[in-house]
Order: sequence, then structure tokens, then C-alpha cells
Amino acid sequence: MAWLQLWTMGLMALAASLAVTPAESEDSGLPAEVVRKESYPVLSRQKRDWIWNSLYVEEEKPAPSPYKIGQLKSNQKVEVKRFKIEGEGANSIFTVDHKGDLFVTKSLDREEKSMYHLTAMMYDGNNKLIEDAGDFVVQVTDINDNSPVFPGTFNGSIMERSKIGTKVVEVRATDADDPTTANGELRYTLTQHGDRSTFEIDSFTGMISSKLDSLDRETRSQYVVVVQAQDTRGIASGSTATTSVTITITDTNDNMASFTKKTYELLVPEDHKLNEKIGSLELEDRDQIQNKDPVFTVTPPFNNIFDVERSPNKDGNLMLKQALDYETRSSYSFTVHVRENNLQFPADNKDSAVTKAQVNIRVIDVDEPPVFSKPIYSFNVMEEAMVSNIGMVTARDPDRANKSIRYSIEDKDCPIGINPVTGQLSTLRKLDRELEATHMFQVKAQEEPSGLQSFVKVSILVQDVNDNEPELAVDEIFVCENDMAGTVIGTVRATDKDDQQPFFSFYLTKQNANFSLTDNRNGTADIRVKQGTFSLDDPRDYILEVGINDGGRPPKSSLTRLPIKVCRCDARRVHTQCKAAALRMGVSVHALIAILLCILTILVIVILIVMRKRYQKESLASMKNSGEIHEQLVTYDEEGGGEMDTNGYDVSILTSARHDGSMLRHPDHHPHPSLYAMVQKPPLHPAQPTACKGDMAVMIEVKKDEADHDRDGIPYDTLHIYGYEGPESLAGSLSSLESSSTGSNLDYDFLNDWGPRFRTLAELYGVDGPDRICPY
Repeated sequence: MAWLQLWTMGLMALAASLAVTPAESEDSGLPAEVVRKESYPVLSRQKRDWIWNSLYVEEEKPAPSPYKIGQLKSNQKVEVKRFKIEGEGANSIFTVDHKGDLFVTKSLDREEKSMYHLTAMMYDGNNKLIEDAGDFVVQVTDINDNSPVFPGTFNGSIMERSKIGTKVVEVRATDADDPTTANGELRYTLTQHGDRSTFEIDSFTGMISSKLDSLDRETRSQYVVVVQAQDTRGIASGSTATTSVTITITDTNDNMASFTKKTYELLVPEDHKLNEKIGSLELEDRDQIQNKDPVFTVTPPFNNIFDVERSPNKDGNLMLKQALDYETRSSYSFTVHVRENNLQFPADNKDSAVTKAQVNIRVIDVDEPPVFSKPIYSFNVMEEAMVSNIGMVTARDPDRANKSIRYSIEDKDCPIGINPVTGQLSTLRKLDRELEATHMFQVKAQEEPSGLQSFVKVSILVQDVNDNEPELAVDEIFVCENDMAGTVIGTVRATDKDDQQPFFSFYLTKQNANFSLTDNRNGTADIRVKQGTFSLDDPRDYILEVGINDGGRPPKSSLTRLPIKVCRCDARRVHTQCKAAALRMGVSVHALIAILLCILTILVIVILIVMRKRYQKESLASMKNSGEIHEQLVTYDEEGGGEMDTNGYDVSILTSARHDGSMLRHPDHHPHPSLYAMVQKPPLHPAQPTACKGDMAVMIEVKKDEADHDRDGIPYDTLHIYGYEGPESLAGSLSSLESSSTGSNLDYDFLNDWGPRFRTLAELYGVDGPDRICPY
């Protein structure tokens, strides 16, 4: 129980140390919490004896000289004392003398700092701390030295037709004075400079609200009110501030759409494209565009031809739904109605809105291209047949002029042709379904003579004809050495490229002693051993000639040589060694005929080539005796050197050939003229020892004529040899083209004076007596 007694005594001592007499508390004027004592542990407590007076400072009080605001007191009995303070403003704003009087040295502003925290200490004459530190507060009392301030601008909005009391915007002001006093309490009012008849404000909260329910944006879309804030609870002596508040009236759908006209006149060409705008039906709606919601209706019977759609600016766009035809109908007249959807209130203009309008449309005639009777044409054509009447593509001129139409197919590779006048389609060549089952092309129809044109697609479906032979499809067939009779050594099947459903039948064209073929009547056939045995050492090859009939119309058949190889097999009939078999060969009857025709054609061509070679050889052989003449004529240059080139030409060769007959025809060698036909000179008359004039010219003419008519001769031109003798020849040209032996007046006797080299020419062309022509 000793510890309990000790704890009770401690509590009593602590209560005694915190006790303050009522008189002392009243003298200080401070709350009890201001007079603070430090407590120590019960066993080592130190009593504190600070006594504080009221410590308040009025803000903005002038301080030309320090003035006293209170005194620091202690109940310690000490003759000599010294006080010291620390903390906010200590020894600058606040000072203390040796009596403990506390002074203020400057004017204070509560809005800048409303409270100062300080600490006081007391010493004796020996500078010994007598009273420990004690905290105290100096408070700055408020005066109404600040006016209300609106921190910014205020704007609000309210929807038209809103109810009375609808809140718009809250306006708040601030006051730097103490809000716990009347200096900082504000009241709000609307001044007479604003629209006080339409809006009101809560004096305590500053909330602005509407006083009417008839706000109309279309009548007035904006209001301005002036708000006044006043401190000191609105007393007239208080400070005030004002601000302007703009209130916007927002829109709602409270007006009906109205046509700006009662009648709309529109011109539309007959070729106007579908689903494109014809014209605009303007509307008048006082609401903002986001609140406009017009709905259009076209009255029958033209509501299937025309329609009205809403444009981006909420007007009406008249649209075309069906094609127009001036020749069928040239004008339209109908009524369009409009109504407002989603009206929020009864419309302001319900009595004045124009909700229906008359639309008159006049169709303009244009020259239109031809119009086909169908958007696409489809025809069927049997393959492998020339069809002259596949079908007809027809187009017409939709205009009243009804111009004639010409048809054409621009695809040059198209196997289909068209009659340019009637549009009748026909095949240009046979079609093969297996190569191309469908032909797609375009037919052009063009007016005459304007040239307007249209195109249409045509589809030709090639129908199948049984024109392909069946083909044998089989894997490798082998027979084992020990296969017994009746053993199935393989199964064959058939395929057909035709589209018709085949009914294949199999048979052997030649009976085989070793094997048989069994038709399964399901498109397959089994090959069985008829009799054995077989041996790898047997040199014979086993070949089955398998015939297949496809059962089509007309029926097609094929023949295939199917080799069967002999193998050595194990017990499970798996071959381990086989003898090479002959290659399988399958061919149809038509293919065999075609091959024979090709062989015959090649044989005929070879015979013709051999005969031609032989003929040419005989023609060249006929010229054997006159080879020197040929060489002289061919190698002589047409641009000879005249007198300087006379050594390269010796006419004596021609003369000798004439006398010995080597230039004559040889009918026994060849019936046709030779490459260079030679002319026999007539024998000289005894009275004519020299050559007749004109013999050379006659020979050249004859040779020229033979060369022109000899189709088998090589086209050597011998005429040019004598056409021109070169620029240095004094005799000029000896060509027979410009002269003849019958009518020439030239005298060639001067050739006798040219020397021995020209003696032969002098004998041929010289004249012994009067000019004459040698008789033949």
C-alpha cells in the first residue's frame, strides 16, 4: 500500500501546482490555457510562478514610439530581476524592460500575421535563471481595413423555357479581414444596373437563379447582371465590390421547321443519275442546327420516284430514286410535307410555320445512248459446231429520234461474231468446252450517226458434246511366275474429259491365251490369269489390247496396248524381281487415221522435192557445152571501163558458139528452155562472107524473151551486160533497148579502123553494101 499512498500524494501536488486563483485569472484576462505551467515528475517537480496579463495588439495601430501592451509577472520574491524574451518578433517587434513590461515597436497587420509566439525567462541579479521559460502568445486584433474581392469573372447559362428557381451560377467573393468577425462576413445583392427582373441572387451563398419560366433564346439569348458583395454583414458602412455576370440562354427544340417557299420549280435532265440530288428545299427554323429535327414526306403517287433527304444544314435535298424518261413523261408535280420531330415544348411558330410545299419538276430531253433489252445476256452453244444463230442482242434508241443501232464486238480474239445490223450472234470457229467452258465478252451498241454507245456483257456457255475418247487409267500391271488361273493381277479404270456421264465398257480387241478381261460394269475391269505358268526366262512380252467405249452420243472408243510384266514374287505376292515390259501405248481410231494422213503428206512432199532437184540438175546439165559463154556473160560488169576494159570481153566466143551449134536448144535433154537460151545464127550466104547487121541484137532479144518466160531458171540478168559501155567508150552504148536491127541508121564500118580486136564486131555489124537485114 506504500506505492498507492505515494501515487496519491503526487496527484495532489500536481493539482496544487496547476491551481490559479480566480482573481489572478481575471486580472490577466487570458483563457486558462494561456497560463501554462510546466510539470515535472512527481518526485522532482519544480513549481512555476508566471502570471500573465492580457496580451493583445490592435492591427494598424501607429507606433511612433514603443507602447506597452502588458507585463510579464511571477510570484517569485526576488529583489533584483531581469527578463528575457525569445521567439517571433522578439527584441525587434516586441521588447521587454527590467520590470517585465512588454512593448510593441511598430504597426502590425493582422492579414499579414495574426499571432506571435514568444517565450519569457527571468534571472536574478547574479544572472541566475530564477523562472524557467514560459510560452505566451501576442494576438493581433482585426479591424475592417479590407474590401471584398471577386477572384475572377463569372459566366453562367440556362436553357430557355426553364422553371422558376433554376440555378444559373454561384458567385463568390473573398475578404482578407477576420471571417470570425463582422469585418469578414459578406452579403450579396443584384444592383439595379443589371436584369434584376429576370434573375435573383441568394445573399448568403451568392447563387443566381431565374425568376421567370418564359426565357426564350430566339427573343433574347443573353443577359448581364451586376452582383455586389458587401462586408460587415451588409451594413451600409461596410466595404463593397461589384462584378458583372453574363448569362447565356441555351437553345432547345421549341420551333417548327418551315418552308421558305410554297412552290419549288426544278429542271431535271432525263439522264440524271439515281440517288443524286435534284435540288434543295430550303427551310427556316429559328432553333440552332443541333436542335433542328425536320422529317420530310413526299405524297403519292410519285413517292417511289422522288424522295427528300435531310442535308447537313438540315434543309431538304430532293433525290431521284427511279430513272426519268422524257419520252414517257416530261413533268411531275407533287407535295412535300415537313414536320418537326422531338419538340420539347409547344412550338413558338406553330401558327405561322409553312409545313407543306408544292414541287413542280420539268424533265429536259437529252440525247441518250442506246439501251439494251437486258442487263446481261446468256446463251448456250454446243461445242465443236458452227452455229449461225446463237441468239440476238438487241438495243434501242430511247429518244424520240429512234436512231438506227449498229452492233460490234471489240475483242478481236473473240470466237463469237455479231451481225452489225440485227445483233444476231454466231460462232466464228468451233468451240471446245474442254479448253474454255465459258466465253465472256462485251457487245457495243452505237447510234448512227451521233456515235453514242453502250456496252452489255454477254456470256456464252459451251455445252458439252461427246468429242473426247475415253482414256485408260491403270497402275503398273504384273503377273507372278506362280500365279494360278483366275488370279486377279490388276484392275483398270477409265476417264473421260467430257462433261457427260460416261458408261464405260471394257473389252479385249484381240483374245489373249494367257489373260482375260472382266468388265465390272462400274467403270472398272479386272485382268485375270487365264492360264499359266510364267517365267522370267521367257523372252515373250505380254500385251493386252484393251478397248474402251464411253457409251456417249455419239459413242467414242479408244484402244490401249497394256503391257504386263512378269515378276518373281514371294508368298504374299510382293514382287522381288521383274522383267522389263513393253511401253504402254493408247491411241484412238481417229488418232490412227490422223497419223496415217500425216505420214502420207510427208511422203508426197519428199517426192516433190526429189523431182524438183532432179529437174534442176537436168536444166544445168543442158548448159554443159556452153559453160564458158555463161561464165563470160555472168561475170561481166555493167559499169565496164569502156576502152580500158575491152580485154575482158571477147565476142569471138559467141561467134564460135554460133558456128558450132553449141547455143542451140537441146530438146532431147529438157522440154523447157534452158537457163540461158542460145540463138542459132543463120548460115551465111555464099555471097555474104561477113556477119549481117543486127545479129547480136536479135540474139539478145531472144535471150531476153526466154529469160522472161523461163520460170525454172535462176534469175540472172544478162541484159544489163550490154546496156552501157562505160564513160570512156567512144562508141557509146551498144544496148539493143534503144535501137533495133531493122530500123537503125548507125554505120559500124568504123570498127574496121579500130584494129584486130574489133574485127569480129566489124564482121557482125559492118555493112559491105547497103544496110540490110539478114534473112533466116
